[in-house]
Amino acid sequence: MPASPYAIAVVWPWLLAGLAFGYLLGSIPFGLIFTRLAGLGDIRKVGSGNIGATNVLRTGSKGIAAATLLADAAKGAAAVLLAAWYAGEPVSLAAGLGAVLGHCFPVWLRFKGGKGVATTLGTLLAWSWPLGILACLLWLLLAALFRISSLSALLGLALTAGLAWLFAFVPPWGYALSSLPLAIMLSLVVALVWAMHHENITRLLAGTEPKIGGAD
Repeated sequence: MPASPYAIAVVWPWLLAGLAFGYLLGSIPFGLIFTRLAGLGDIRKVGSGNIGATNVLRTGSKGIAAATLLADAAKGAAAVLLAAWYAGEPVSLAAGLGAVLGHCFPVWLRFKGGKGVATTLGTLLAWSWPLGILACLLWLLLAALFRISSLSALLGLALTAGLAWLFAFVPPWGYALSSLPLAIMLSLVVALVWAMHHENITRLLAGTEPKIGGAD
């Protein structure tokens, strides 16, 4: 039975509010904040100019890079959990998408942010912690196999999105891991992350993408 116009009118403002809330949390540029506080300068002038943990690592500070990774993941998880606690699952899905959009296109930095991997993982852990852990394990396994960070992240997230669709249609235990709305939203987020990695994908196809521990 289709939703009534009244129900749609009630739900949409909440979804937009969740999207906006997630965006504001996701747009906090922790990589830029942490590197400046540590006296490492403007991360946007280092390496690729990206504000994410991978580029922060190019400053030579593993500690600041790790802190950036955790903070970027935490803001995605916080957006989802707070929205779920206050307004329920549909709004939490919108908040998760907003968090990744905020990280990739922060208004404070003229919409030039990071590539969204860490924030996506944090969001996914809050949406469905078993799927989130699976995504992290796939990333680590593929990193050990290929020794290329971008390839590992992209393949790991794509495989996880595929499993989310599978679990959404496998009763009864699959329903505890995923749902159709979650599979749809995760697919949108993963598509965004892939789009943000277009330069990496070009280098991967050309065979010039640097390996983990190699030169940039």
